[in-house]
Amino acid sequence: MTDCLYAEHLSSGYGNHTIVKDVDLVLPEHKISVIIGSNGCGKSTLLKTLCKLVLPSNGAVYLNNKDIHKYPSKALAKNLGLMPQSPIVPEGITVADLVARGRFPYRQPLKGMSKEDYQIVSEAMDMMGISDLADRCVDELSGGQRQRVWLALALAQDTDILLLDEPTTFLDISYQIEILDLLTELNQKKGTTIAMVLHDINLSARYADYIFAISNGKLLAHGTPEEIINEEIIREVYGLNSKIIKDPITQRPMIIPIGKCK
Repeated sequence: MTDCLYAEHLSSGYGNHTIVKDVDLVLPEHKISVIIGSNGCGKSTLLKTLCKLVLPSNGAVYLNNKDIHKYPSKALAKNLGLMPQSPIVPEGITVADLVARGRFPYRQPLKGMSKEDYQIVSEAMDMMGISDLADRCVDELSGGQRQRVWLALALAQDTDILLLDEPTTFLDISYQIEILDLLTELNQKKGTTIAMVLHDINLSARYADYIFAISNGKLLAHGTPEEIINEEIIREVYGLNSKIIKDPITQRPMIIPIGKCK
């Protein structure tokens, strides 16, 4: 089954304020895509619109050639997973119970979780290294630990497409690399299509198969890291003068900031 997600002439925002402006976008199937751009440019709004959390003011988002707003919520949740930015933690909920909510789309009315559900939840917590926190209340955890719990919930949803809004927030550099390595492993082993918002340009270039560069709510450029991470695009997206060199480990482009454009 294809897991194609794409947008046509997509505009969206909040109230009368349009943030995403006439975006055409196709997520490459079974690849890792990263959305980059300066603060407030519309990255998170675009991600939310792609998964039905924000209503388009113009255009549409399609999953398998069907408008996502025509999918029942449970059906959409079996195909499209989301880890939002700064999600609200239900008061007093344990780690295991929160991760188990990822299995909600698969549960039958008035029935508890199946053996398969418990197994998937357990595997998701193992992958995120939080099994030892299963009985802890989420609101007692550090920011980095909470981030891992929300990632585990998204993994427990077991979808073909996974959208992640700043999944490495609150994590130190070693955990950032570990999380991005785990997402790469998930992509390579299961073919999961992953799209995420990242602030770190060098990590984006290292882990992405494809990059979407957003500027002032518009899709400025898209392509491979080699095509997108260059001095001209960095200057236009971030207002930053830079030098681009090759990452000595991956041979991908690597940015050396010089300073803000005058």
